[in-house]
Amino acid sequence: MSSPRPLTPKLKADLVAVSRRIHELGWVANHDGNVSVRLSGNRFLCTPTAVSKRDVDADLLIVVDAAGKVLEGRRKPFGELELHLAAYRARPDVQAVLHAHPPHATAFGLLGLELGPVAMPEIVVSLGEQIPLIPRLMPKTDALVKAVEGAAAKADAMLLGGNGALTVADELSLTLLRMELVEHYAKILTVARTLGGTVPELSSSELEPLRAARFKAFPVHAPTK
Repeated sequence: MSSPRPLTPKLKADLVAVSRRIHELGWVANHDGNVSVRLSGNRFLCTPTAVSKRDVDADLLIVVDAAGKVLEGRRKPFGELELHLAAYRARPDVQAVLHAHPPHATAFGLLGLELGPVAMPEIVVSLGEQIPLIPRLMPKTDALVKAVEGAAAKADAMLLGGNGALTVADELSLTLLRMELVEHYAKILTVARTLGGTVPELSSSELEPLRAARFKAFPVHAPTK
């Protein structure tokens, strides 16, 4: 499990790379999307508001405290910073948060459809047995913040009704991989449904070894006794 890290040029470069990558993949447009990393000293390195993720560079990044106050940088925080802070409060192991609008996954949330059943072994091991769907709630509301905090406490990825998807991890690069998998599975489910069949759920006997594999890879999700 990673620990909060000091602010370094390498960390800034990594965050910039993820920001530009989600634009390159078509997961954001306009000023959509946001990325953050937990720093030592209860601080957070973030992308700023009102900047295309394609245009983010190290000089535009900001550092905020746990209340969202800007400590370093000239730009303002993005409007949905509270969602990131909610995820950090829910999980001490979470060191990075990524929020984007990958089209297929976002469409599921927009229609109020769960990204399920989670019926592929790879999805269970990497993301869990369920990808929570938060119903459409207005931005900057306590209800949305509480919903994200609750979902982040038990899941590494979630759909936000009408507002894309959010992934968390103990490494910045893993938030990107998890978002990639969320979108890939949304594409697979979309194709499967157009073929007219019913996606078969995994049985209990099939799930048991997958749970064990997930707990081994990500001990934070091991069941409590």
